Amino acid sequence: MTNTESAGTAAGRVLGGVELPVAGTWKVDPGHAEVGFVGRHFMLTKVRGRFTGVEGVVTVAERPEDSSVEVTIDMASVTSGDQTRDDHLRSDDFFDVTEHPTATFRSTSVSWIGAGGVLEGELTIKGLARPVTLKVEHLGLVRDPWGNDRAVFSAKGRINREDWGLSWNMVLEAGGILVSKEIDLELEVELIHEKD
Repeated sequence: MTNTESAGTAAGRVLGGVELPVAGTWKVDPGHAEVGFVGRHFMLTKVRGRFTGVEGVVTVAERPEDSSVEVTIDMASVTSGDQTRDDHLRSDDFFDVTEHPTATFRSTSVSWIGAGGVLEGELTIKGLARPVTLKVEHLGLVRDPWGNDRAVFSAKGRINREDWGLSWNMVLEAGGILVSKEIDLELEVELIHEKD
């Protein structure tokens, strides 16, 4: 070990003075994973939604920048607190879940300093793959009551939904559009360490 690296606790290690997950396979805990999104209605009101069906694997490398992420999202699991809106989101105006039941994200590069970094990746929705940049923060490591080591992360990004052909909208009489093109992504994820 170098002077910037020492043994951590549980499934953690200290790199550059910050405790990070040990190298290995970490699986997304679907019960504690939220892929959220925020758009604006009438260009004013924030409307929040999320996908509850999320699965994935993070392969943590010895060097954090060599790590990789692969995630699958069940698009029918979208929920925004309004059944009519959720049904519309599932329709072919938006996600077309009958023809495209899942979306995927896979990382293409990781840059990491301290407890945070930037994750570049490719998000595929309705068969269209487009680049996405997420700012990631590692919030800590915990051991749950069942002996599982968990790593907790949050991430944020912004996309233009029309890049994926999600272009349904209505022009307002007073000007502007009904639904914003720019969508903020907000992710909260717990990962469970897969022990050998």
